[in-house]
Amino acid sequence: MAKFWNFVFFQVGWFACVLGAAHQRVFWAASGTLTYIALKIWRSSSPQQEVSLLAKVLAYGIVTDTLIMHLGYVDFQDAWPSPYLSPLWMWVLWLLVGGTLNQSLSWLHGRPVLGALLGGICGPISYEAGIQLGAGAWGPGGQFAGFILVGLVWAIALPLFCYWDRTPIERGLAKNP
Repeated sequence: MAKFWNFVFFQVGWFACVLGAAHQRVFWAASGTLTYIALKIWRSSSPQQEVSLLAKVLAYGIVTDTLIMHLGYVDFQDAWPSPYLSPLWMWVLWLLVGGTLNQSLSWLHGRPVLGALLGGICGPISYEAGIQLGAGAWGPGGQFAGFILVGLVWAIALPLFCYWDRTPIERGLAKNP
């Protein structure tokens, strides 16, 4: 049942952030979603590992989205906190994805090819959905090239994130024969 609610809260958070960005009301959407992430960390059996995983996912997301933005492939709505970085609401979305890795997306662990395929398809579709809802636009670099680049970012992201999520558990098991 926890996996189901994790999926539901991911969807609610995604729509809240995207629609918040589209209507310049990011504060409440991001605040509510970050509250969910904080509660998830607090209720985690290993909060330190959860925070570590989320920090890595967030860093990957900020770097890749900022790069895609500066290359001119995606133009995000709402530039806060800086016009030089991807926006805060996108950061929250990356945290939401990180929060699904050991729950609703846990079935991807040990299946890197499937994770790459899923990321490569669903990542760009998610960006396109956000753009269609008004949270951004494909930049002058072009929709097709942007779609391919976002697909590549996400094809790398999901297997990498699953690896990051799995690593501390494997180390702990190796120490306890």
